[in-house]
Amino acid sequence: MEPIKVLVVDDHDVVRKGIITYLMTEDDIDVVGEASSGFDGAKLAKELNPDVILMDLIMDHGTGIEATDLIMKAQPDIRIIILTSYYDDEKVFPALEAGAFSYMLKTSSADEIALAIKKAAKGENVIEPKVAGAMMNRIRTPERHPHEMLTERELEVLICIGNGLTNNEISEKLFIGIKTVKTHVSNILSKLDVQDRTQAAVYAHRNGLMKEST
Repeated sequence: MEPIKVLVVDDHDVVRKGIITYLMTEDDIDVVGEASSGFDGAKLAKELNPDVILMDLIMDHGTGIEATDLIMKAQPDIRIIILTSYYDDEKVFPALEAGAFSYMLKTSSADEIALAIKKAAKGENVIEPKVAGAMMNRIRTPERHPHEMLTERELEVLICIGNGLTNNEISEKLFIGIKTVKTHVSNILSKLDVQDRTQAAVYAHRNGLMKEST
């Protein structure tokens, strides 16, 4: 059986060299190349066509996510193992969505990394327990829409904005002071993360909130 061809992509020379040194002691693993940036890694992947790629996440000149996306579109059979220090949602999910096969932390032992490579070659993925926990939390806690954070009164004001009412008109319609209206508008813009009333109105229409005014 031929050894597993591995490409190591990491911008930290010491880390990259250390991983390679260990992997070279494994009889069934052949390190065919190394790169210090995501884009260089994607380029080498085309040239070397490895079976498995160990991919760092945060790098200059092409992140691990960008490189993974490029490689998966061109060479979908390659197994990419993300090897990083990060396990927060903002890093994990984009990497997996880009096509990463496994996700490991750099706190993993050399033996665990080698085993993950061998499993990847067999089509078995490895997800770090902390990462799996983050994934489960994401599933258990669905992302809330910004307008769900609005109070009942703020939602009424937003609907008025969507209908093109001015602050004075909102004040008269809802029987509240003009200063109160301005406070509500300010809170709405902040909670929806929009810049002005026009964007707030667009948000209300796009998210089906205006039907509540009928």
